[in-house]
Order: sequence, then C-alpha cells, then structure tokens
Amino acid sequence: MVNNMENLISENLYIFEEPELKSIGDAVQEILDIYARDVLCIPQRLYVTQSWSLTNPPGVGMHGHSHSNSILSGSLYYCELPQPPAGMIFTRHVTYQQIDLAPEAERRNVYNSPITRIIPKQNDVILFSSRLTHMVEQNNTTQPRHAIAFNTFVKGKLGKYRDVSELTL
Repeated sequence: MVNNMENLISENLYIFEEPELKSIGDAVQEILDIYARDVLCIPQRLYVTQSWSLTNPPGVGMHGHSHSNSILSGSLYYCELPQPPAGMIFTRHVTYQQIDLAPEAERRNVYNSPITRIIPKQNDVILFSSRLTHMVEQNNTTQPRHAIAFNTFVKGKLGKYRDVSELTL
C-alpha cells in the first residue's frame, strides 16, 4: 500500500489480474453482466478496466471525487467493516442547474435525492455512475477500513451504422 492523498491505495492498480484475486474478479464480472443486462438494459458488455485496494486508517476518510475514463465504478467490501462503519456519500449535482425539480422531502430515495448516504456491509458490492461525485466519511474507529474499488468501460458496438455513428470497441 502507498499513500493516496488521505488514505492508502494498493501499488498495483490492476489487482484483479493477480492470480490470487481471479475468483473475486470473476464474481465482479458476473455482477457487471447482470447489471448491464437487467438494470442498464444495454447490449454492450461492461468490463473492469482498473481495480485497486483501499485502506482508510483510523481517523481517515476520502475526499469527494469522481472517476474519469470510466462508465460505472464500484466498491467491494470483502471483509468485516469496523463499527460504526463510515458511509459513502454520493452527490448527484455539483454544478449550477437551470431548473431544480426537487422531490418532496418525505418521498426522497436513492434515485431522486441530490445527496445519498450508503452504509456498506461486508460482502456488499456498490455500483455507481463514475461521474457521480462521491466521498467516504472519516473512519471513526480504531480499526482500518478496507475495500476494493474498480472502474469499468464497455465492449461492443455503440451508435448505429445507418446514422453514421457506429463505433466498435
């Protein structure tokens, strides 16, 4: 692990390529296949581009950021989280908006709220749009908080042949 602004990040940023982590990478791929097919309803295939391990020592969180050159990002919580666990905060809008149609407070949910807090549990995989600004709250325990993160892109055809917009990736 090496320093990464506030927290620690694995030196290897392609950890799913390590033989010891192949089964974890394969399990994440299965989740991505289901998500692409059943949630995004796209014919293209999502695949992991980079994968890394993160550690937040006691008293450390992670600043707000988003992921470039990625479509979907994810966090895998493979081990027991220290209690109380630090949440992930997702911010939908970070720039000025011409029209802001805010949901009624009592009807907010993870799909319509401008800010969402998720408390991960062991074995959770949290998938989110790479463009979403997200951060991790400070680890207010005496134990380190561990996670594996990854970015994805798509393989397949984008656009349409007859629209002269076809692109094969």
